[in-house]
Amino acid sequence: MQLSKSTRYALYAAMEMAGAGDRQVTAAQVVKRYHIPAGALAKVLQQLVRAGIAAGTRGIGGGYRLARPASQTTMLDVIKVFEPPRAQGQCLLAERTEKSCEDLPACRLRRIFDEVDEVSRCTLQSVSLETLVR
Repeated sequence: MQLSKSTRYALYAAMEMAGAGDRQVTAAQVVKRYHIPAGALAKVLQQLVRAGIAAGTRGIGGGYRLARPASQTTMLDVIKVFEPPRAQGQCLLAERTEKSCEDLPACRLRRIFDEVDEVSRCTLQSVSLETLVR
């Protein structure tokens, strides 16, 4: 599984927030610890806030924290904000188009990748941010 930079930055930021407990985490702390470009992290944090994963406070003493407990926020919750899932039954040969195989029901490749996607999704859903930072 290959994740975009934004997704990786979001996971690092979420881990940092999960590890901070009730304390807020500043973008500068995440940038320094994980060597993430500040502009890219700012965009990622905005998306996490819009998605309801994080909450931000502006001004002096401000920062970011998880919007709900780390035990109730999973890796999949964070990843879904940045990585659209591959459509079940999507033709693997139709690169990022809406085309479909003429013989979708019998496509062995599609069935294998549908199964791999489901296993990955279940695994990521089973790992909370609390578990990740322990």
